[in-house]
Amino acid sequence: MKKILPLVAAVAMLVGANVQVQAIDVAAVNQALAAADRSDADKALDAARKPAEALDFLGLEPGMTVLDVMSGGGWYTEVLSRAVGPNGKVYMQNSEAALARGTTQATVDARLARLSNVQLLKADATADLTLPANSIDFAITNLNFHDVYNADPAAAQRFLVNIKNALKPGAVLGLIDHEGDAGADNATLHRIPVDLARAAALEAGFVIAEESDLLNVPSDNHTQAPFAAELERNTDRFMLKLVKPQ
Repeated sequence: MKKILPLVAAVAMLVGANVQVQAIDVAAVNQALAAADRSDADKALDAARKPAEALDFLGLEPGMTVLDVMSGGGWYTEVLSRAVGPNGKVYMQNSEAALARGTTQATVDARLARLSNVQLLKADATADLTLPANSIDFAITNLNFHDVYNADPAAAQRFLVNIKNALKPGAVLGLIDHEGDAGADNATLHRIPVDLARAAALEAGFVIAEESDLLNVPSDNHTQAPFAAELERNTDRFMLKLVKPQ
């Protein structure tokens, strides 16, 4: 499942002991995700998204303080909430504009009513996350970076730098997104070529510790948007494990 980038593997060794693998009990997290109080709609996405396995690869640990960037309705927020457990904390970040879209605010409110270790963070990740520097153990942004980058690459750089500033030295940002092809209309397709994501991460000052093929879907040829019926929301995705240097 895992592949280490040969050009950066040696550098990743220097970022400290906070970077770990197999940090959570995958079976226990999957059991928690099967709980009766989690919605069937959320559970229906698990097979394609493989959240427990993804978080294991990224090095999440129980008890961490974590940040779900551009959380939307909070699908990954709830996964993180269950994975870090009662001694952990999850910031569920959304901008005011995102919360105003459709039923997002109502969905977020319903999650907050059930998840005692989650706090809503109303902030614009491209402007100011309003978090203390060096305060977050782990961050993730799932299927969002393409929209930020395709709208404004400069804003995407601010987005990554703001997350990096909030992370503790040695902490991880997991960046998961729909794979796109160079030269395609990726803005319309809601995709991004992994090379662009890698370059943006490096420019922001992250180390690319590892990549995973866990979410690769070879049958997706990158020519359709993620919500195309034929894809059944199971796109070809890349996953980058980005580390803030010590």
